[in-house]
Amino acid sequence: MKGINYVTDDSNKKVAVQIELKLLQKYDEQIEDLIDGIIAESRKDESRKPLSEVIKNLKRIGKLK
Repeated sequence: MKGINYVTDDSNKKVAVQIELKLLQKYDEQIEDLIDGIIAESRKDESRKPLSEVIKNLKRIGKLK
């Protein structure tokens, strides 16, 4: 695809991708959704806190009134 190049290792395995900025601007919402999905997937095993606890801590440190 024009504007997309793959970076490969010594075994010719794809390890990264380079995307031209013009192409990124054209598909910015879709790329943002993709990145959000990747971040969510990477955090799926992290511990969770109840929202009430988060709010309480933010108020305690002065980040929320």
